[in-house]
Amino acid sequence: MYFADEPEHVIQLRDTLGRFTENEAPREKRREWQAAQTWPRDVFAKLADLGVCGLTVPEEFGGLGQDWYAATAVIEELCRGGLFLAGPFIQCAFYGGGNISETGSPEQKATLLPKVAAGELLFAYGLSEPDIGGDLASVKTRAHLEDNGDVVVINGVKRWCTGADWADFILCFVNSDPDGERYKNLSMVLVPSHAAGITREVLSHQNLIYSHSFDVYFDDVRVPAENILGGPQAWNDGWRALAGRSLDVEKVEVAAMNFGLAQSAVEEAWEYAQQRHQFGKPISGHQAVRHELVQARTQLEACRHLLYHAAWLIDQGRPASVETSMAKLFIGETGVTIGVACQRILGAYGMSEEFGMAQTMRDLLGMPIVGGSSNMQKNNIANRLGLVQ
Repeated sequence: MYFADEPEHVIQLRDTLGRFTENEAPREKRREWQAAQTWPRDVFAKLADLGVCGLTVPEEFGGLGQDWYAATAVIEELCRGGLFLAGPFIQCAFYGGGNISETGSPEQKATLLPKVAAGELLFAYGLSEPDIGGDLASVKTRAHLEDNGDVVVINGVKRWCTGADWADFILCFVNSDPDGERYKNLSMVLVPSHAAGITREVLSHQNLIYSHSFDVYFDDVRVPAENILGGPQAWNDGWRALAGRSLDVEKVEVAAMNFGLAQSAVEEAWEYAQQRHQFGKPISGHQAVRHELVQARTQLEACRHLLYHAAWLIDQGRPASVETSMAKLFIGETGVTIGVACQRILGAYGMSEEFGMAQTMRDLLGMPIVGGSSNMQKNNIANRLGLVQ
């Protein structure tokens, strides 16, 4: 782990993205995107031109070589300007580049990864269902093979599919053998988001509003067996794809979002406290406010160490299940604490849409749930550390 200086390429990357976000995603534009619950395709294309989507793709497929530490830094830096660029970046580089690089078939890697590296393919997750959240091994969406095993037919419904209207593919997690052994009866299928038989219904939510989320209904949706993640030979091997290294990557990805949002809250409160005058001086001169800000900064630094330690472990190919769960747990819970403190410093303005704080706080409140709840992370840590039940 980099306890002194980060590598020069990460320092330069942060500098580039800081200037990019300041120029391309100023507060007034973010307010427009927030009102429309959308993200800017033209700005994302400029972001992709910087090459950042290639940070999760091996060089042989047109990427920069997998650099999970640098990719984590990209999420952090983009989240300081909200989720309007970080969200689609994740749904390209992490959902696509991460999963396909890790478990895709040779044909999938050759066909899809160059487009991911160029920022030209976006993916949505079809994991949760109306009755299924954390217990994904119990999914009820069914899939079976037809035409001598050449076609996958899918029926069921998926919930909280963010971006299912604009993503190119939905990574759909299905029960592919209802009578099979648990964990050995699951498959992941790359489903084109506008395939025949798919319908969508918008879900209302106030966090992660760079996009709408959907219930997605699959009614006899037919895709080639080559679309099984990992190829036809990966039929009924979807749990490995879901719960392997990709799960550790997802925990770090969500923790990075959380950290970037918490950092933006601290930065906004820090700036506001030095500009806002009450009782003859900036409110940053009042001890109560100073202590809140310093406490938030200290908590933020603790989050930084946990996050980048976990990202470094993944980058080194080391076991990281405990550390990624700890990062996800701690940053999720601490991010809410930081956000509340910063919102209080802004007073009534902390609830005004003229400032970024109100939406940042709504995003932070949801982060302990997104990507595996805090209680799930606690269970994982206890199990991995051998705590007797």
